[in-house]
Amino acid sequence: MARPEGLEPPAYWFEASRSIQLSYGRTVTIITALARLLPWEAVSGISSIETEVKLRLESAGQGRRLLRQHGFRVVRPRVHEDNIVFDSPGLGLRQRGLLLRLRRAGSRAFLTFKGPAAPAKHKTRSEIETVVNDAGALEAILLGCGLHRAWHYEKYRTEFRGPDLAGLATLDETPIGVFLELEGPPAWIDRTAESLGFDEDRYITMTYGTLYEAYAQPRGLDSREMIFR
Repeated sequence: MARPEGLEPPAYWFEASRSIQLSYGRTVTIITALARLLPWEAVSGISSIETEVKLRLESAGQGRRLLRQHGFRVVRPRVHEDNIVFDSPGLGLRQRGLLLRLRRAGSRAFLTFKGPAAPAKHKTRSEIETVVNDAGALEAILLGCGLHRAWHYEKYRTEFRGPDLAGLATLDETPIGVFLELEGPPAWIDRTAESLGFDEDRYITMTYGTLYEAYAQPRGLDSREMIFR
């Protein structure tokens, strides 16, 4: 049966799929594997452009005080997140600036695909995310396609919204420190960061993976795993 018009997969999914090879020599696309678990409507119907910056904080307490003083309220309570980033054995997705992540957040799970980030003072990239009903089954499918667990990281996240509801502020407690992420329109990010007391020279657009590599290498730590010990 033909796929309904308007549900064609985004072009960069095919870019990602070309790097995946099974040991017996056939190319298998990510989409073919995901179709066993997720309908196309779930994957292609939830796409957006993500624009964000990170700001380093002294502590989670500092972040909560700052946000509450400026009218932000918790919209999703603090939850432990366990994240696995999948890639081909040769890290083909990473080399293209792509990311495929399975996130377990409390009792919920999400699959996220991100496109390449555009160079700018804010990190901007396309994102497709969908809820996963069976994270274990999906992980088995991805591994069965020849992908491997390229990076594993944990954090605790609390989500906040401000009075204008224009953007999202997330407080991330990670093994390498506490960060405030501001996600929304660029003008909102700049205005909110300034009101919280942060200049633009404190913007961080690196991923947690890149930040952890810079932290782990001089300390002789395994850069493939950022977890609480």
